[in-house]
Amino acid sequence: MVTNGIKGRGMTTQFVAQGAIIAALYVVLSLLTYQFSYLEIQCRVAEALCMTIYFTPAGAWGVFVGCLITNMFSGSWMDIVFGSAATLIAALITRAMTVPMRKVNGSKLDVKHMLLLLLPIPTVVVNALVIPFVLYYGYGIVSMGSATAKWSVLGLMMFSIAAGEIISCYVFGPLIVRLMTSVETKLSFSRE
Repeated sequence: MVTNGIKGRGMTTQFVAQGAIIAALYVVLSLLTYQFSYLEIQCRVAEALCMTIYFTPAGAWGVFVGCLITNMFSGSWMDIVFGSAATLIAALITRAMTVPMRKVNGSKLDVKHMLLLLLPIPTVVVNALVIPFVLYYGYGIVSMGSATAKWSVLGLMMFSIAAGEIISCYVFGPLIVRLMTSVETKLSFSRE
């Protein structure tokens, strides 16, 4: 049996393939929704893929790699480094949350859906705390206030980023869960 997507010292083909598919989906979704995936008012629909982490540990790395590639289109080294790091941190926290969640779930579908509502919290919180600084210092965005009122601008951007993440994760995330649940047995995602 494969645990944590790693067999012996190397990664399994299944783990790599799942991560690559999730990364590719992240990039495609971000580029298709480019107009509202970047800058201070953003709703990066691809962030809904954080829900894949529940189904496979490859989801954490897939979301991170997808975000890294997507951020390469942004033009800011700060976004590439810190934006991608924020996604990785959120993904690893989410991954750590999934192990005890699956133990609690059992066969009760209501409990499972209640617990799945907790999964996007790290994505929302970490991005809301990090991305405004990337936007402010990496892009010089001060359009949400005056350049002299740095903390009010950052506060407004934190609210804006959090709102976009909530929309991405709690509106589009359940669609991802429904899709993943329906194909889980066909793709035989690793559960541990």
